[in-house]
Amino acid sequence: MHLYRLGSVPWQDSQLLYHALPRLGREGLILLSPSSPYVCIGYHQDAQQEVDIAYCREHDIPVFRREVGGGAVYLDGAQLFWQLIIHKDNPLVPVGKTAFTRQFLQPPIEAYRALGIPAEYKPVNDIVANNRKVSGTGVGEIGEYIVFVGNLIVDFDYEMMARVLKVPDEKFRDKVYKTIYENLSTIKREIGDAPPTDELWTLMAEKFAQTVGPLEEHTAVDDEWRAKTDELAAQFLTDEWLFRGRPQREERKVKIREGVEVRHKMYKAAGGLIRAVVQVEEGIIRHVELSGDFFLYPAERLADLETALVGVPLEETEQRVTQFYETHGIESPGVTPADFAHVLN
Repeated sequence: MHLYRLGSVPWQDSQLLYHALPRLGREGLILLSPSSPYVCIGYHQDAQQEVDIAYCREHDIPVFRREVGGGAVYLDGAQLFWQLIIHKDNPLVPVGKTAFTRQFLQPPIEAYRALGIPAEYKPVNDIVANNRKVSGTGVGEIGEYIVFVGNLIVDFDYEMMARVLKVPDEKFRDKVYKTIYENLSTIKREIGDAPPTDELWTLMAEKFAQTVGPLEEHTAVDDEWRAKTDELAAQFLTDEWLFRGRPQREERKVKIREGVEVRHKMYKAAGGLIRAVVQVEEGIIRHVELSGDFFLYPAERLADLETALVGVPLEETEQRVTQFYETHGIESPGVTPADFAHVLN
């Protein structure tokens, strides 16, 4: 297999190159990093719902829709990308997406372990260390090829990640920031420093070679590949591609890692609008903030209800709220425990 060790490239090339290679009928492993920051959204996401487009454009931060699923992410040169393009019929490809992901996540896992970071696979497609995500990955299909992308996160701008996301208010943004920081780590956070970038690229190449076999190294983009990349730019760098219409929704979720989400949801009950900001870990409520234009008596009990919901499985929220109502004699005209359960789930 060919190894394309390209180093720092223009931000758009860090996405377009791996979109172009399978369209040329070519396999390869690409190692690169973007020379400037940008935001990248998943194939099925609504850009205007997920990203603060106005802020990004005001601050010259490009936004790109990839042909790989997953969520919105802020990317920059402190993240070293690996991009594997492999034909579906390649004998190295196991049967089933789970087996594929597990097999081809092993090289970056071993690279992290070589650095002294206890990385391990967490289904569906995360690499975690010390219970924090340390690599963002995604799998997609382009024609007859499987595209598997991910990164070694040397460092991360947590504040900018929280800032570029579309959120309902600053309180929610602050919660997103704190949850990202608690659940996403970096090489520098784990071991205090990081080896030079060239050493990390070499390490990644060595670990991938153990899985895919010998790699023939190239350090430049050939003419055919460049022509196809430029052709794709005419499509992928347009607003028409970025803003493909998606249905509006009242619910907002930010996936931090597998099993950890921060949710914002609104629900119009008969007695008024209920808003909830909820941090969920493995189906358990870890933090909740309730607000809205409903009436609840005694009013000061709303904070107590938030506390009572912490540690409760999502499927038991209605039962817990009902119990709270009975214990504290709560009255909320037009708003029932079932309404609170609806906005929390």
